[in-house]
Order: sequence, then C-alpha cells, then structure tokens
Amino acid sequence: MSMNVGPADGGGDETISAINTTPLVDVMLVLLIIFLITIPVVTQSIQLTLPKEKNVPTTTKPENILLAVSKDGDIYWNTRKMPDVEAVVTELKKLSTKEPQPEVHIRGDQDARYESVGRLVVACQRAGIAKVGFILEPPPNQ
Repeated sequence: MSMNVGPADGGGDETISAINTTPLVDVMLVLLIIFLITIPVVTQSIQLTLPKEKNVPTTTKPENILLAVSKDGDIYWNTRKMPDVEAVVTELKKLSTKEPQPEVHIRGDQDARYESVGRLVVACQRAGIAKVGFILEPPPNQ
C-alpha cells in the first residue's frame, strides 16, 4: 500500500481530478455475477401444451340440469327454489344414476358469494355428477 505525500516543497493543496473507477467496477462485477447465476433459473421451464380458450355456445339439452345462485345465496333448480343444499344433493343423486349422466350447469350472480357457488360444486361432487360447468356472460368485443 502506498501513500501520496505530495511535492517536497510543501504546496500540497492540489486536487486530483481523476475519477476513481474501482468501486464502480466492483459493483458491476457483482451485478454481472448475480445476473449470470440467476438467468439459468429463469429460462428453465417444463414444456407444456396449455389449453386454448374457446367460446362455444351452450347447447341446451333437456337432460341438462341448470342450477342458479342468487346474490342472496338462494339456490334455484331451473326456476324452482330449493330449500337447501341437501335437497339439491338428494335430487342430484336420483339423476346421477341415469345413463348417460346429465350435465350440471351452474349460473352464479355476479354479486353472489363464492361460498354459495362452492357449495353447489361440492353438492354435485357428493351426488356423483361427473360433468359440471359454469355459465358466464361472454366478455364484450373490443
């Protein structure tokens, strides 16, 4: 390690106008190392074929079951109000033994709680229904 003492004549008030680049180079090397370590993690991924979105109009078959949930949590089977979820499970169990099994389409009000719609999905599962779908309003064309 060396030390700059200045000129021997005692006039040591000179300013050094050179920029010290050593800290800059140190920081850049650290950033480069971090970048080189993290980039392989970002680029590695599993090759998957993701499903494509398609908007298919609903074909209403007479054997399809339409369940609706109002914003208050009331459950409707087509237009008939059901007293509770257990009544829905009982009705679905009767129809789940048919061959081919009917599809259940669930419509939920925009302001309905997710819990109410979730109860219907669980009711379909308990009754043994294999096909459950949701009916949504399509997004507006842009």
